[in-house]
Amino acid sequence: MPLYRQEQQFQRQGVRLSRQNLANWVIKASVWFDVIYKRLHEYLLKEEILHADETTVQVLQEVGKKATSKSFMWLYRTGKYTAHPIVWFDYQPSRSGEHVEAFLKDFKGYLHTDGYSGYNHLDVIRVGCWAHARRKFKECLEALGKDKKVKPLRTLANAGFNYCQALYRIENTIWDLSIKERYICRQEHSLPIVKAFSTWFQTNKDRVLPRSCLGKAIEYSMNQMKYLKNYLLDGRLEMDNNRRERSIKPFI
Repeated sequence: MPLYRQEQQFQRQGVRLSRQNLANWVIKASVWFDVIYKRLHEYLLKEEILHADETTVQVLQEVGKKATSKSFMWLYRTGKYTAHPIVWFDYQPSRSGEHVEAFLKDFKGYLHTDGYSGYNHLDVIRVGCWAHARRKFKECLEALGKDKKVKPLRTLANAGFNYCQALYRIENTIWDLSIKERYICRQEHSLPIVKAFSTWFQTNKDRVLPRSCLGKAIEYSMNQMKYLKNYLLDGRLEMDNNRRERSIKPFI
């Protein structure tokens, strides 16, 4: 809760505490939080499955940077199957991949991410986000509209979207299965669709302009497929990175 709101609540109860005083308490207390912060980091690195993301944040007074420049809040969190649920926010002055490389240098498991190239050099098994792939085809359909002149393009975009939807429909039916059962079901039902989707975009990539909305959607799926298909490797993994999106949304 913002300090100015805490200040107002205290005033309504007859307690006069200034924002400046509250801010000083937070700063002084952070010395003790640092111990917990480092301990949580140790626990995170012992996990087998993590999620990661980053979002912009503006810092008004930062040495060597203009107030209008962008800084970044990185988020790391545990997966669904963990004994120690942890959500970690890590402030950094830039979006450079060197920050995540330093943070996760001792982590060797599965990492759910979006398509950002800053994660490319990690010594982990990256698990791509099907929500991002599906969203790009959906945005294409919305952009193309119902004009008869673009019907062939709309048909292609709809086909790409439907491949993603088919995979999500399978997930909706197996969410309550055991980890082993989910893995088996994905091998039997999801893997053939993933392979068909890979064949589809290889066949149709030259039928659209590379820089068009549909061209970018196909290119994203092509470039990310080596990560997108990895959720099939383990029944504990998720199809998308929405878990981290829900965790970072309160900060945004």
